Amino acid sequence: QVQLVESGGGLVQAGDSLRLSCAASGRTFSRYMMGWFRQAPGKEREFVAGISGSGISTLYVDSVKGRFTVSRDNAKKTVYLQMNSLKREDTAVYYCAAAQRWTSNRNNYDYWGQGTQVTVSS
Repeated sequence: QVQLVESGGGLVQAGDSLRLSCAASGRTFSRYMMGWFRQAPGKEREFVAGISGSGISTLYVDSVKGRFTVSRDNAKKTVYLQMNSLKREDTAVYYCAAAQRWTSNRNNYDYWGQGTQVTVSS
């Protein structure tokens, strides 16, 4: 069982940066791929970024490549999403999730956090 708690969301202006954190409980955190998803009003939840259990491999949706960076600290059982050059279209509720395999499909993620709101104003 893994419990996930996100933090770090807020209201920022376009061009600003934010760092989201996701703290996990459980003894097997390093075994899980960790993903970040987001859901804007009226839209489906979409994959944003993911990182392998070791932290060696990462994956990003095209719209955030070069702006967002996912990382993890297995000793602290925490995964991060550094978001730079934020745009209005990045506004959404951001969720972290854990999966037992390498995947960007939200249906393959077993555990989810409660989400944190990110709002980008122009």
